[in-house]
Amino acid sequence: MSMRKVIGAVIVCAGLAIAGRAVLAHHAFGAEFDPNAPVRLQGKVVRLEWVNPHTWIHVQVIREGKPEVWMVEGGTPNTLLRRGISRDTVAIGTEIIVDGYQTKDHSLKRANGRDVTFTDGRKLFMGSSGTGAPRDGSDPTEGGSKPAPKKPGGR
Repeated sequence: MSMRKVIGAVIVCAGLAIAGRAVLAHHAFGAEFDPNAPVRLQGKVVRLEWVNPHTWIHVQVIREGKPEVWMVEGGTPNTLLRRGISRDTVAIGTEIIVDGYQTKDHSLKRANGRDVTFTDGRKLFMGSSGTGAPRDGSDPTEGGSKPAPKKPGGR
């Protein structure tokens, strides 16, 4: 076997190994989030993580008189960019309302964000499609009408 073929085979194997790790690191909605635990969070953005495989918006909310910082998962940066959403769209300090679903471990302050609503009424779909999240009408690619909202924090 020529040296060129050996090097080519090594490069292909390395690429497959890296791709395999990325696939294993990614998860479906149902692996982490509770479709029966909708949550509504209102507060200011304190941090943004614009990284693969998901974006994260950290929102400080006041619950029972105390500040809590929630991590809200959004779609991939690439998916959001295709929708016209960049890391500058939701700037630190911006007041937002997030509708989404809490993690299965309800002790964590983490949620999957579906919709982000700004104080001026603008709304963004932050979720990722086809991940097993409930068909709640938020995803513009789902079609159909949005069902009646569930009670926030309901379990």
